[in-house]
Amino acid sequence: MKQKMYILGVVTVLIIFAGTIFKVNHWPLAGFMIVIGLLTLVLVFLPLALIDHYKAEGKRQNLLLHIVIWLTCFVVFTGILFKILHWPFANAILTIALIFPYVVFLPIFLVTTSKNKNFNIYNTVFVLLLLAANSVLSALLSLNVSAERIRDSYNLSRQYIQVGKVLDQLPANDSKSRVALKIDEALKVVNEYKNLILSSEGISPEQYNDAGSLLRPDLRGAAIQALSTTGNVKVGEKLDNSLKALVKEIENTPECEELAKAIPAILDLSQQYKDEPLLIWHNITNTLSWTFIYLEGLETNLKMIKTTLL
Repeated sequence: MKQKMYILGVVTVLIIFAGTIFKVNHWPLAGFMIVIGLLTLVLVFLPLALIDHYKAEGKRQNLLLHIVIWLTCFVVFTGILFKILHWPFANAILTIALIFPYVVFLPIFLVTTSKNKNFNIYNTVFVLLLLAANSVLSALLSLNVSAERIRDSYNLSRQYIQVGKVLDQLPANDSKSRVALKIDEALKVVNEYKNLILSSEGISPEQYNDAGSLLRPDLRGAAIQALSTTGNVKVGEKLDNSLKALVKEIENTPECEELAKAIPAILDLSQQYKDEPLLIWHNITNTLSWTFIYLEGLETNLKMIKTTLL
C-alpha cells in the first residue's frame, strides 16, 4: 500500500512539474495538467497519506490536526490553482488561502504539538518556514504581471502612437458638426488623463512618445491615484461623461445611423453602457501600462471616427 502511495505521489508531482513547465512556455495542455495534478494531490494523495500517518501514529487526539492539515492544503492549492489559471474570483480565493493557514492551521498545530513533550522543535521551525514560503508564493502570484506582458503592452502602445501620428498628418477635417465637437472634447479629456498619469510618474508626454519609459508599469491603482487630482469629480467620471455625450450625439444625428450601431464596439462599451455609472472603470483599474493601452487606443479610435465625418 505504501509503495503504491509513494508511486502516486511521485507521478502527481511530475504531472504538476510538467504542467508548470508547459505553463511557463505557453504550451498546450498546461492548464489541464496543472488541474489534474493539483486535484490528484489534494483529493487523492494527501488524504491517503494523512490517513496512513494517523493510523500509524495511533493518537486519537491528533485527529483534528490531520483534518486541518488537509483542509489547509485544500484551501491553499485551490487559491493557487484559481490564480494560475486566471479563473473568476481568483484574488479573493488567494487572499483567503493566504490568511487561512495563520488563523486556522497554525493555532491548532501549536496547541496540539505543545502537548507532546517529545515533539521536535525543528519540526515547528520547518512548518513556519513553509508558511513563510506560502506567503511569498501567494504574493508573487498576486502580482500577475510578467515582463513579457509589460513588453506586449508597450508594443501595443507604440502601434497606437504610430497610427495616431499618421492620422494627425492627414488633411484636417474642418467639420463643425456637433459630433466632431464632441470628439474634440473627448480627445481633450483623454490627453488630460494621459498627462496626469505621466506627471505622477515624473515623465513628460514627449518622453513617453515612444512608450516603454513608465517607472511602475505593473502597478495597479496608480492611474486611479493620479486621476484623483481632477477635483471633486469621481475618478474616470469626466471621461465617462464625455464618451456618453459623444455616443448620445451620434445616436441623435441622422447621418450617423451606421456609426451609432458600431460605436459601442469601437469605444469598448458594454451593451448596458447607458446605465453604467463608469464606462471606463475596468480599464483604468488595470496595471499602469495597460491603462495606457486603453487611453492610446481610445484616442486613436476617436481620431479615426473624426476622419470619417463629412
